[in-house]
Amino acid sequence: MKKGIHPEYHQVVFQDSSTGFKFLSGSTKGSDETIKWEDGNTYPLIRVEISSDSHPFYTGKQKFTQADGAVDRFNKKYGLTNN
Repeated sequence: MKKGIHPEYHQVVFQDSSTGFKFLSGSTKGSDETIKWEDGNTYPLIRVEISSDSHPFYTGKQKFTQADGAVDRFNKKYGLTNN
């Protein structure tokens, strides 16, 4: 591996801006903000808009907008019924 061409990989804390949920992970991204973590160490803090704590897929609050299938839409459009 060549020296000096790879970004520095280190531990950072990500914080969900909408829920306040925090988690520690490895990243090459840096930040001027820092936070003291549960283990007593200080890590860079990166704020994110959405995480697994607030994303509808992971929270189970996902909404499905397509209620009808293609066949139902065709039947509605051309007045066909199932009678």
